[in-house]
Amino acid sequence: MRVDDFIQAGAGVAFILKDPQAVLDYVVKWSDWLADAAGDTIVTASWTVPVGITKLSESNTAIAATIWLSGGTAGTTYRITNQITTAAGRIAQRSFDVVMQEL
Repeated sequence: MRVDDFIQAGAGVAFILKDPQAVLDYVVKWSDWLADAAGDTIVTASWTVPVGITKLSESNTAIAATIWLSGGTAGTTYRITNQITTAAGRIAQRSFDVVMQEL
């Protein structure tokens, strides 16, 4: 799943609905931003995940970063942040909220 495909916007906040029982992967595609940065590429990607939701794994390619998430408590919102470092030394972050809801 690409994060862009499942994000809903409300009051300027990007969020994704997730069932607490779901185990899903979320992908942040950096390709447009990297193209604007003269074709730079991702060297490392890391994710910040708050207590209460579980990061199962993370990975990246030259243009995207992926995280697998499980768990969470219904009625709770978790801010997930992806930080990348590029070959040219740029550091950038993107965040989205995961809103836990019985679906």
